[in-house]
Amino acid sequence: MSSLTPEERRQRREVRRRRIRRRRIGALVFLALAAAGLFAGLTINGARADRGVLGTDSSSTGTTGTTTTTTTTTTTTTTKPTEEPRGRLGSGRAVTLAFGGDVHFEGIVRSRLDASPSLPFAPIAPVLRRADLAMVNLETTVSYRGSPTRGKDYTFRAPPTAFAALKSGGVDLATVANNHGVDYGIVSLLDTLRYARRYHFPLVGGGLNATQAYAPYKVMIKGQRISILAASQVIDSNLISLWTAGPGKPGIASAFEVGRLTAAVRAARKKSDTVVVYLHYGEERHGCPDSMQESIARSLIAAGADIVVGSHAHQQQGAGRLGQAFVDYGLGNFVWYSQGSVASTTTGVLEVTVTGRRIDGYSWIPATLINGSPTPRTGSARTAAISSWRSLRSCTNLGP
Repeated sequence: MSSLTPEERRQRREVRRRRIRRRRIGALVFLALAAAGLFAGLTINGARADRGVLGTDSSSTGTTGTTTTTTTTTTTTTTKPTEEPRGRLGSGRAVTLAFGGDVHFEGIVRSRLDASPSLPFAPIAPVLRRADLAMVNLETTVSYRGSPTRGKDYTFRAPPTAFAALKSGGVDLATVANNHGVDYGIVSLLDTLRYARRYHFPLVGGGLNATQAYAPYKVMIKGQRISILAASQVIDSNLISLWTAGPGKPGIASAFEVGRLTAAVRAARKKSDTVVVYLHYGEERHGCPDSMQESIARSLIAAGADIVVGSHAHQQQGAGRLGQAFVDYGLGNFVWYSQGSVASTTTGVLEVTVTGRRIDGYSWIPATLINGSPTPRTGSARTAAISSWRSLRSCTNLGP
């Protein structure tokens, strides 16, 4: 081995020192990277652990505040429905609904109204008030404006005090879906709606557009969700388009649009315990329903209606059960100026007691029109009137 000069030995020592420094620096870098990796791993695992707790907390069960831990990594979000599931009986409490027929304030009835709003319904008011809800067909405009519709033999109008009369008589709701609801033009219907709001009296079957006209009146009674719709299948053929409510167009609900009406019933059915439809339909002066009445009643019941009642014939038609539902084809006149035939002055109140979708029972409280006001019958006249009312069922295809 050859000897090295002092300078060569110094250079070798320098190279050796540099090599050692690089190794030390490399070791330090490795240790630093390893530490960083370990810290990152701990942080990630901690984040995963936190997310797992949130997941189990959101899916915990029970009412004691304890949390149930799950091993799955999939989280399912459940949205609570806005309507609680209800059985066929709803809240389980019975509700009594009362229905009267056609109401206007012409002739002698107007004289009684002008004398005092409490007079037209006074004799029958106790019967209506004892029900949980009472409803009639308001077969008149309530307006001072407009002109009589051309070509109509009869046009009806009343002052705003008509609503005071309805309220004082125990009536809670009225339908304006009939062949007199727009007698003095659309402006008269708008006035009817406006005065009803002023008197805080609810109407159904008419509105500023189709959505309002076909919408049900909704009310909670004894925990039962009641929905009531109304429509007319009696409109002069040349007026159907003009009077029927449409998009952005005021009018009444038409029962000629059966599909639209049944769709409204199906929608109401989803959020109601009891669904009622009040129809204006049939032939005047006929004691039996026609095929169109029977057809639409069946369609409405198939769509989810529990009770279908009607008016227009100006005399009574039969009533009874259709499957598990109830139908009354014609309630007759109720507060009306007629002083003519026995049929046109024979009237009364239909009471139906219902628990959710179950028809618990029904009864007829007979009355007679005296000076335009329904006056309950008593004694043997009452018994005979009930028997006569029951006999009307013979031509209806309805059950007792």
